[in-house]
Amino acid sequence: MATYEVTQEAMKKAMSERHTVRKYKTDKLSSDIVEKLNERIGENNKKYALNIRLVLNNKEAMPGIMAATMSKNVLNYMILAGPDKASTDEVLGYVSADLMLYAQTLGLNTWWIGGMYSKKNARKNSDAPENAKIIGVVAVGYGMEQGVPHKSKPASEVSSYEGEAPDWFKAGVEAALLAPTGMNRQEFTIKGTGNEVSMTVPEGSFSKADLGISKYFFELGAGKENFTWK
Repeated sequence: MATYEVTQEAMKKAMSERHTVRKYKTDKLSSDIVEKLNERIGENNKKYALNIRLVLNNKEAMPGIMAATMSKNVLNYMILAGPDKASTDEVLGYVSADLMLYAQTLGLNTWWIGGMYSKKNARKNSDAPENAKIIGVVAVGYGMEQGVPHKSKPASEVSSYEGEAPDWFKAGVEAALLAPTGMNRQEFTIKGTGNEVSMTVPEGSFSKADLGISKYFFELGAGKENFTWK
């Protein structure tokens, strides 16, 4: 397989460039792009014991009413599937963040869909075991537009640090505020002490997936080498 080496700087740039896109062109993904996406998916599946699958040229992700009113040409999507256990939602959120940013570096757009996709068709098109958990899909393709930044809360509203906050912590918080979360609520709370950081979210339908996504963004912004999760 042809390996596409993506730098941390490219992934960081993708954080600020990636926005939710719901309407796509019908242009098919090239075989090279598909190979790169599948390679990244395969690496993550192996590392985290997941069952994420890329589905191409398939209209079945979106129910008719959603396809007609809220989206257009959602033909390619990644089914977020993994083992049926409590930690899976957060892990799938974390990995989906990696895949969305990676797709952005390839010139693609994405949309994390948690409640409006066809669960029946996602299950049908997944190659995961029957008892696997599916928490959503990520649409991927060439957007008709590039999306717009979501409104962010001030860093002081979602974070605190014991003492003078180091630059890496500030950068991590700013990165987390770029992360897509359910209804763009940004309900996470980030606390830092020394080189230890904790992130929590209130209970909700997609809270654990939101936590995983936001943790990935924080890590990318702060640098994993600068802290440990508490």
